[in-house]
Amino acid sequence: MTVTDRPRSGAGRATRPAPRTRRAVPTWVLGALLVAGLLVAMTLAVSWGSSAIPPGQVWTVVARRLSGEAPRPGTDDLIVWQLRVPRTLLAALVGAGLGVVGTAVQALVRNPLADPQLLGVSGGASLGAVGFIVLGVGGGAGLGLSGAAFAGALLAFGLVWLVARRGGAFSPLRLVLAGVAIGQLLTGLTSYLVLRVEDAQETRGVLFWLMGSLGGADWDGLWLPGIAVPAGLLALQTRARALNALVMGEETAASLGVAVGRLRRELFVLTSLLTGVLVAVSGVIAFVGLMVPHVCRLLTGGDHRRLLPLSALAGALLLVVVDLACRVAVDGQELPVSVVTAVLGAPALLFLLDRRLEREP
Repeated sequence: MTVTDRPRSGAGRATRPAPRTRRAVPTWVLGALLVAGLLVAMTLAVSWGSSAIPPGQVWTVVARRLSGEAPRPGTDDLIVWQLRVPRTLLAALVGAGLGVVGTAVQALVRNPLADPQLLGVSGGASLGAVGFIVLGVGGGAGLGLSGAAFAGALLAFGLVWLVARRGGAFSPLRLVLAGVAIGQLLTGLTSYLVLRVEDAQETRGVLFWLMGSLGGADWDGLWLPGIAVPAGLLALQTRARALNALVMGEETAASLGVAVGRLRRELFVLTSLLTGVLVAVSGVIAFVGLMVPHVCRLLTGGDHRRLLPLSALAGALLLVVVDLACRVAVDGQELPVSVVTAVLGAPALLFLLDRRLEREP
């Protein structure tokens, strides 16, 4: 005789299935895919545009110029080497920098919703750039637009540092509150300067820059992010183990021999300066520093030894694709970068967060 077991209690009640453990993607596989995708995306970014150039011709021009051969007459050489290659390289550098900074800031304040703008440095860089455009501030010192933006970022960095360090404390809460408050103050001043612009065309240019633009890229402007982004990644990579400990909590990090206070100060300095450099050369680009670390963390786990370089590659790939979409999406018009990053990034991030909540018990 067969006995059928019945539930002893809660009969008919829906039970939530136990979350399945998903193994992280091997680092070398994800890294190889990102490198291959980045190369393809950069090739297409240089090839596509108002004047389409075959990918083979793109690599021929690049190979000739890298070998030191003199430029040949014709528009292909001019479009590829002088216009599109610098812009594509700048997009990759800025995207990589935003991915790295976003990862570090989220560890610094122990908040997965943090991004580089949280420190208020983006607001300072915007104020410096708009002050240069509207009032000519810094022009007498020969700063230029990027120099004025970086000077504004340093000003914001100094203000946030003074407020966050007041009383000798340097807690994540104090740092976040100081960054948000000062960032909003500087953003308000920036808006006031924009309202003072009488020329409608100049106002449009200022607003376009505030929403992110890579249209002004050239070879002379690549040296600053070309140095700052790899140096910032290397500096943070040497602190990857300390970042892993910091994420687990102050007491745990201290018990593992991490000087928590010094680490926070170092992270704040590194992320603030790198954010200032990125905003100075590209304007304010939203969402990349928030979304990229999330995606990489879901794919490869939270170990910063893997997370930092993968976030750099993923950020570079994302921004190269976004910049290409900004150029070709609308005929005869270029879209601001932040418009596209928000449209593409918000649904993707909501989907990933929904998947993550489903896996949590």
